[in-house]
Amino acid sequence: MTTQPRPWVIGHRGASGYRPEHTRAAYELAFALGADAVEPDIVATRDGVLVIRHENEISGTTDVARHPEFADRRTTKSFGPVTMTGWFTEDFTWDELSTLRATERLPAQRPGSATFDGRYPILRLDELLELIADASARHGRPLGLVAEIKHAVYFEAIGLPLAGRVAEALARFPGPLVVESFEETVLGEVRQHGLDARYVYLLEDSGTAPDLMLRFGASAPDYSTQLGDEGLADLATRVDGISVDKGRLLKPDARAGVELVDRAHRLGLEVFTWTLRPENRFLTKPNRSAAGPREWGDWRAEFDAILATGVDGVFADHPDLAIAARDER
Repeated sequence: MTTQPRPWVIGHRGASGYRPEHTRAAYELAFALGADAVEPDIVATRDGVLVIRHENEISGTTDVARHPEFADRRTTKSFGPVTMTGWFTEDFTWDELSTLRATERLPAQRPGSATFDGRYPILRLDELLELIADASARHGRPLGLVAEIKHAVYFEAIGLPLAGRVAEALARFPGPLVVESFEETVLGEVRQHGLDARYVYLLEDSGTAPDLMLRFGASAPDYSTQLGDEGLADLATRVDGISVDKGRLLKPDARAGVELVDRAHRLGLEVFTWTLRPENRFLTKPNRSAAGPREWGDWRAEFDAILATGVDGVFADHPDLAIAARDER
């Protein structure tokens, strides 16, 4: 990654501001717009195939609800304190999932993207790796991958451990490679398989990591504790970077972000942040316009403030906007 532009602009689930996320069209567009890398979310099917979906629950990103043959697969599951009702990848074989088509997850905010509903199938991880190889050759530059492993503790519990599968799938990836997760345990497990990658720990704006809750219960350190001086120094012994919600960089103002990035850099940690989006619904209050939630506010001011903290990588739904802001700096 040392030869990549700084900060790295990562197409968040592809160019998900313009096309339904995690589709071939979204990933191809991200690279066409200049993204340095893309970020897939990785989950598994019942028969162990690694597929790319934001969550293992797929009713919000596919047309599964319109398939009467799968009506009996609708169920309710608990993931720690969270309960979800819908259809889940681990209850389908790959052959079954391959009959579904992707839909826009945020149709009210992104009606243009929603016009592409039903055009694209779900992607397997190996299909995305082939797409990146083809795009690298076509664009004449090494393109990267930031692979997020989702719900590792849960998949381990149901007999579908992800670490070995992910390490094997990514072993021959030739470009810049990052593996990330909200669960640090699975990062260590993938590293033990010998995968040559940068390992980045994701931290929510609040709460506690699921694997730590399982291991330590009520005494588990929360994300804020892990970002304190002692917690950050501890993380630096095991991971190569952290990735934080943009709120941690902007609240109460960007000085908080500069301080966090500086502390992490002094420990040898890279810092990534998510997610850069231009719509009013997703901007911090000072940068929202008087228009509706799906209209664009002062995204440039927000992106500039984030970039000014010195982060090493940003995740963006509209990678062209992040690139424009970066390059003008």
